[in-house]
Amino acid sequence: MAAATDWGEMSAMNRRRRALSSENLAFVLFVAFMVIYPLMADEFSVGNVAYFLAMTLLAVSLALIWGYAGILSFGQTAFFGIGGYLYGIFALNYDWGGATLVGIVVGVLAGGVVAATLGYFMFYGGVNDVFVGLTTLALTLVLQTFMAQTAGPEWAVGEARLNGYNGMSVPQIMVGDTVLFGRQLFYFHLVLLVGVYLILRWLTGSRWGYGLLALRENRERTETFGYNVRFMQVQVFFLAGCIAALSGVLYASWGGYIDPASMGLTAAVTPVIYVAIGGRRSITAAVIATMILLKLSQSLASSAPEYALVVFGALALLAVLFVPEGFILSLLQALDRWVFRGGRRRRHVAPQEPAPAQPRRVS
Repeated sequence: MAAATDWGEMSAMNRRRRALSSENLAFVLFVAFMVIYPLMADEFSVGNVAYFLAMTLLAVSLALIWGYAGILSFGQTAFFGIGGYLYGIFALNYDWGGATLVGIVVGVLAGGVVAATLGYFMFYGGVNDVFVGLTTLALTLVLQTFMAQTAGPEWAVGEARLNGYNGMSVPQIMVGDTVLFGRQLFYFHLVLLVGVYLILRWLTGSRWGYGLLALRENRERTETFGYNVRFMQVQVFFLAGCIAALSGVLYASWGGYIDPASMGLTAAVTPVIYVAIGGRRSITAAVIATMILLKLSQSLASSAPEYALVVFGALALLAVLFVPEGFILSLLQALDRWVFRGGRRRRHVAPQEPAPAQPRRVS
């Protein structure tokens, strides 16, 4: 009975220790700042950060499959584009209250279904490791090439004209008769990002999440423990495809426009760079790094556009060579060691043995 009580107390202590971590604190501070930011910023800046929030979901989808399942995918922008285009096609063809909200679901599920279909043929066909990256990159380039030649009037789905590189007009999200714009759209994006984040933190901390970590380290050994590795890979690929498609929906509705450039080679590589710099094994690190790097990207684009990709490439190279865990994740881990866990681990000092007793002198 006493042993069970001690085990319960230790479990509760471990839960409290996990809750009090730099990762959790960083995300709470991030959300708190995002909540008050629209109250002290101008309308343009609020709309700009709403765009950052939408694109951060794309990085989150990659952090999930790359950091937790060990699947490096260059196809997240393909699912991103599928979500944005399907949302626009649905919203343009169905003009009734709530059509845009239904369109969000349609776009998200479309991206997820395409991801699951591709994942099924890849993983059940034995495609893994670097070949997944090549296959998903091929999908992205094929989809971009196809959408680029849809400029003619014959390329239309009902009322929605695809327009090739001229871009397809996309309706903004409406709740009832209210068009979400400015601060309302900002908070809508923020709620979706926080909701996705919390769901993923819950999933990655569950038995399923630990199974993903196991297959990331050793697929064959994980399979010997009874896990259906291929099915789990398809599941996480579907979930990541849905999140990437949600990012595409929010991006398209934010700008009222989407074109094939959003699925190009540069767009496919960019989230990989963001996640590598921040830390692929932490969703929190991916969120924070993406927000920072998007702001840096815009600043460089306005002052020195020719150096933007050079700077990001250099940062990614430094991360891979010297900080493989990522800059943000390494910083969070350092804070955990020094602040939340009492600094460096104390060296173990072996207890001294008592000196042998001196024999009594018998007089």
